[in-house]
Amino acid sequence: MSERDDLLASVANEIRFYRKGDLPEPTPDHVDRWLHQFTPDQQLPFLREFEHVIKQTFFTRKNVKDFLRGLVTNPKLAGADPTEYWSSANFLNIQQNGQSQKEMLKLFSKCLEDESGLDIDDCGEDGGDFIYLDDVMFSGNRVGNDLEPWIINDAPESATVNVIVAALHSGGWWHLVNKRLKSVIAETGKNISVTYWRALDIENRKWYKNSSGVLWPTAVPDVAEVQDYIAHPVKFPFEPRQPSEAAIKPFSSEMGRQVLESEFLIAGAKIRAKSENPKQSM
Repeated sequence: MSERDDLLASVANEIRFYRKGDLPEPTPDHVDRWLHQFTPDQQLPFLREFEHVIKQTFFTRKNVKDFLRGLVTNPKLAGADPTEYWSSANFLNIQQNGQSQKEMLKLFSKCLEDESGLDIDDCGEDGGDFIYLDDVMFSGNRVGNDLEPWIINDAPESATVNVIVAALHSGGWWHLVNKRLKSVIAETGKNISVTYWRALDIENRKWYKNSSGVLWPTAVPDVAEVQDYIAHPVKFPFEPRQPSEAAIKPFSSEMGRQVLESEFLIAGAKIRAKSENPKQSM
C-alpha cells in the first residue's frame, strides 16, 4: 500500500465510531472522496497532518465516558463522599436547541450508576449543586442562552453550578460565558458561582492567537474565492497568526499546521462562494 492508502485507512479507522448507528461506517474511499476537495498537490501533506491532528482531538464515546466516570469520584468536584454529593445534585435539562445535553445526560447517568449505584432520576435536593452537561463549548452561546434565563427565572438565591463539557474553547469561556453570566448574576443580585470542568482546553482567544490551538492562518491564500471572502466588511477583520518555531498541540509542526489552515480556508471559501446569498453567519 502507498503512504496515501495507509493514511486514508488510518483516518477512516480513527473516526469509525462517528454517529455509529446513524451513518454508514466511514471507509478509506469515503475519506478519499472528501480529500479530493483540497488542492491536488497538497492532498498528501494535508492528509499527513490531518491524521496526526484527528488522533489527538477526536473524542470517542469511550473517551467521554472515561472523563465523566472520573468526575463521579473526583474529590475536587464530589468531595470525600461522592454518593452523598451526587444524590443531592440537581441535573439541569434546559438546552433550548439540539440534543447534545440529553445525550450527555444519558452517558453520565450510566457512569453514575456504575460508580455509585445511583439513579440520576432519583437525584436532586434543595441546597444541592446544579449540574449542566454538554459536549463541547465553542462560542459559549449555547451555554449562555441556556443558563441566562435559568439564572434569572428559576435559580435559587444561592447556588453552585458545575458546567461539564468534554472540551472547552477559551474564547467562548471568557467572552460569552464568564463575562456574560457574571453580569447576569450581578443584575439578579443572586449568589451564584459557576465552575467549568473539561477534559480538553483549546486556546482560541485573539490575544493568544500566536499560541492558539485552532486553525488560525498566517496569511491569506492568493485564491479568488478567499480574496473575495476576506474583502467583505466584518466586525472583526482578519489578523494573521505569527508562525511559531515550536510545534503547538495538536499540530505536528508549523509547516503541517499551515497546510491545514490554508487548505481548509480555501475549501471553505469555495463552498461559501457557491451560495448566491450566503447568510451573515457565513
